[in-house]
Amino acid sequence: MTDTAAVPTVRDVIDALDRRYPREWAESWDRVGMVLGDFEHPVQRVLCVVDCVPETAEEAIAVGADLIVAHHPLLLKPVSSIAPDTYKGRIIHRLIRSDVSLYVAHTNADVADPGVSDALAARLGLRDLRPLVPSESGRGLGRIGVLAPPMDLSELTGFVASRLPATAAGVRSAGDPSLVVRTLAVCGGAGDTFLADAARAGVDAYLCADLRHHPASEHLAGEGPALIDVAHWATERPWLDDVAAWLRGEFGFDVVVSDLDTDPWTLFHKKETLP
Repeated sequence: MTDTAAVPTVRDVIDALDRRYPREWAESWDRVGMVLGDFEHPVQRVLCVVDCVPETAEEAIAVGADLIVAHHPLLLKPVSSIAPDTYKGRIIHRLIRSDVSLYVAHTNADVADPGVSDALAARLGLRDLRPLVPSESGRGLGRIGVLAPPMDLSELTGFVASRLPATAAGVRSAGDPSLVVRTLAVCGGAGDTFLADAARAGVDAYLCADLRHHPASEHLAGEGPALIDVAHWATERPWLDDVAAWLRGEFGFDVVVSDLDTDPWTLFHKKETLP
């Protein structure tokens, strides 16, 4: 527990986050940790976001945040310039000029226990959790849990929509609507990489984001579990509440959770079926 007599610095907060989500747990292609800012700047307020985009950068400034804790990396791929007339350059210059630091926990938070998929599973009331793709020391990607009470796929799809943040993309499912779902696998973020893992696990249904047409149709043709597809942002937003609660307990400062929907899809229209 940090000494509450002294105002913690960016370095203090980042050191604590690195202990909770060690950088070595991240995938080799990932870019996590401190992105920009002043290590010695005092922290009295933090903003937790899924994406560091112009809108959430402005939100951080508006609420007086000293640090943004983001899930998705701002600088995942190499850039040759951060000039202020570039998309990412504008964000970087805006944050630096406003004394707002930026920290990222991405795949190291995905694999953590508790991590991104634990928060998602908790929103859906899953019990007896275990990793979908296990790794060392009980960590792993995704979670498998027991749904209580069981629901058919149609009911479960509506339940998911009621429990997760609303987006224009909504929630869609694939499979027999009357299928009774007792065991559910979940994965925060894009999850079609783990379709085979869900099938091997023998779960009744698998929930994730960004399912693509061909992998999903081939999975179903192979009699894999039913599928529930949710907007990427909506599957990862629950983790913000968890990390915010932990930061408040660790440091006692104010933590704001962003509810700005950063999913790129903003409109949905279903064509009416003619009688």
